[in-house]
Amino acid sequence: MEDSQKQVINFAAGPSKLPRPVLLQAQKELLDYNGLGISVLEMSHRSADFLKIVNAAENDLRELLKIPENYKVIFLQGGGTGQFSAVPLNLIGLKEERCADYVVTGAWSANAAKEAERYGKVNIVHPKLDAYRSIPDPQCWNLNPNASYVYYCANETVHGVEFPFIPDTKGTVLVCDMSSSFLSKPVDVSKFGLIFAGAQKNIGCAGVTVIIIREDLLGYALKECPVIFDYKIQVSCNSLYNTPASYSFYIMGLVLQWIKSSGGAEAMEENSATKSKLIYDIIDGSSGFYVCLTDSMCRSRMNIPLRIGNANGDGILETEFLDQAAKNNMLSLKGHRSVGGIRVSLYNAVTVEETQRLADFMINFMKEHCT
Repeated sequence: MEDSQKQVINFAAGPSKLPRPVLLQAQKELLDYNGLGISVLEMSHRSADFLKIVNAAENDLRELLKIPENYKVIFLQGGGTGQFSAVPLNLIGLKEERCADYVVTGAWSANAAKEAERYGKVNIVHPKLDAYRSIPDPQCWNLNPNASYVYYCANETVHGVEFPFIPDTKGTVLVCDMSSSFLSKPVDVSKFGLIFAGAQKNIGCAGVTVIIIREDLLGYALKECPVIFDYKIQVSCNSLYNTPASYSFYIMGLVLQWIKSSGGAEAMEENSATKSKLIYDIIDGSSGFYVCLTDSMCRSRMNIPLRIGNANGDGILETEFLDQAAKNNMLSLKGHRSVGGIRVSLYNAVTVEETQRLADFMINFMKEHCT
């Protein structure tokens, strides 16, 4: 059983693969955490032992991202989707106009913009896109000087669009959804007013969302903001206003320790570049057998959507590809239900060696169907 589990490769887009050392440590500590005789699953979130878990996770995160002292870190529930509401509820009132700029480059930023319309005026800063395949030239962005903040998604998991730059917002507060690229590379936190990230891609399992917010932005929540989404209250309670997803906190802490021991965000970035290049090189050298429609200037390192046969994909070869991949113990390669095709997700826990196995499979599959 142990050997067969080692051979399985999980390319899921999220919840995604966890590092094997993390799973083994969690397994070891499941029944008896740190000699206490109980599991973290049973531990009081008010206990000193759980506070150590929370504080260690925050300290490790601060170290990994070099988070400045004037930024607060919160661990909340509700996922990234919860933050689609929480962000405008906390920040759209920064200015009396209650408006915000949204850079929509994929499904998740589009959903976030739609949700923000419940609480104020939303300005899409660029011309409407016919398809989410590129990032509009920033020179054509129509930023509203009265906007409370500018929002964007660093990496769109569905369409595979990733920002290779940090937008210049001309002094307006910058908000970023980093859920699917968080800690896959170093980032200058000081350029942002707020960063949020669901843990279930690169730093843990589902159930906890990281918020990093500059402290001067606290205290502007709208009156209709639910108390559990009020950043100022959660900061004052050390993320423990209510019972948290405690085991998810614990797993996240283990993953952060693993990232540190593996070389930090710098090492994750190096691995990410190597892994994504393996797959894109095969696509680009396939003479159209594999097709990636995303603009080469903003191709995602994390999520690579592709079609087989032609740009639209007739589905026949893709079904066979997925079936054969599964027989070779490569799982969760099916594209998002809204776009179809294939999607290769290469989060931090996916190794270079595992990516090479997929690359070899792709080459062999192409050879079989091109003769």
